[in-house]
Formats: sequence, C-alpha cells, structure tokens
Amino acid sequence: MRSLINYSLALLLALPLMAQASAKSAQEVVDDTASRIMTLLNDNREQYRADTSALVNDLNDVLEPVVDFQGFARSVMTVRHSRNASQDQIDRFIESFKSNIAEFYGSALLEFNGGEITVREPRPRDQQGPDRTAVHMDISTSNGQSYRATYTMVRIDDAWKVRNVIVEGFNVGLLFRDLFAQAMQQHRNDLDAVIADWGSVIAASREEIEQEVQQ
Repeated sequence: MRSLINYSLALLLALPLMAQASAKSAQEVVDDTASRIMTLLNDNREQYRADTSALVNDLNDVLEPVVDFQGFARSVMTVRHSRNASQDQIDRFIESFKSNIAEFYGSALLEFNGGEITVREPRPRDQQGPDRTAVHMDISTSNGQSYRATYTMVRIDDAWKVRNVIVEGFNVGLLFRDLFAQAMQQHRNDLDAVIADWGSVIAASREEIEQEVQQ
C-alpha cells in the first residue's frame, strides 16, 4: 500500500523547483533541480524538522521562478470563474495556493532519505509543440517503492515552467479543479470566501488523495 508520504514525495520531486538557464532543455532543468532539492533537504533536514515554516519558505523561494502559478491558478478556477475574477483575487488565490501546497506536502519530503531519482530521456511524442512538452521522472524510494511522475512544462518568456503534474496517473491539476468547483458550490459562488478557506480545502483533500494513491 502506497503511503501519502511517498506520494507527496513523488509529487514534489516531480516539480522542477529551481530557476535554470533558458538554454537548458526541460529534461536538463528537471535533472539539475532534483539534485539540488535533495542537497537542500540533506543539508537542512534537522532544521526543517524543528521549524516547518523554514521549509515552507524555502520551498516557496524555489517554486516561485519556475512554476506558472498564473496559468495553474486560472486552470484550477476554470474560465467560468477566472474570467470574472479581479487580478487582486487571482493574486490572493495564488498566494494561498502556494503557501498551503508547500505546507501540506513539504513535510513529506523530510521522510525521504535515500532512494534514486531518474529523469527519462525525451521521446518525440513528448514534445507537444515548440513551447510545451512532457517530462517523465522515475522515483525509487529506499523501501523499494517506485513511482512514475509526468509533468507538463510550458515555455514562457523563454523559460520553462511547470503547468501540471501527474503521479502514477493521478492528475493533480484535475483534483484541485474539482476541489475548487466543490468549494464554490458550498460557498454559493463567493470567490472571496473560497480563497479565504482554501487552506482548509487543501487539508481536507488528504483523505481523497490517500484513496487515489492506494488504488
């Protein structure tokens, strides 16, 4: 049975977490950043255990340059809701999204000690256009479990950024889109209320994620 800790590890390691030179390929970005993530964890593991906020802050620092939070947020909100949202609402949702994701999944990274991460060679069919590609990563944990992570990267202003992540066929973007739609129903389409409550929505998704991962 696959644990939420190991799933969370796969999810976060699937994200290219450090800004890289635009000349590098998407695969090179992933390979370099996976190594740097592990170095960060190994150098600061005990500090992070004692101070979760330090882990969250460091994750946010490395996520900011390379994740397309604008595109991700609008995708989660869908056109139906994002087209009527103000830029202030979009920005507040992005900030809530970033901090809660880092807090929810970040602690799982502390449990990863050992194992192997391999970025697979690109295939012609992975390239979905000049500015969009899929990259695959294999993650093997020290207890013998393995995961395939696939994520979509888009090139924006000549820099590769992540737009969505799929772990073992589990589409993270679709999950959050469904959670957002449910929250809008519960709050009677009050976007400000959903944004304010997004942390609770993410936390409540733990059980659903565990069920998906264990299937």
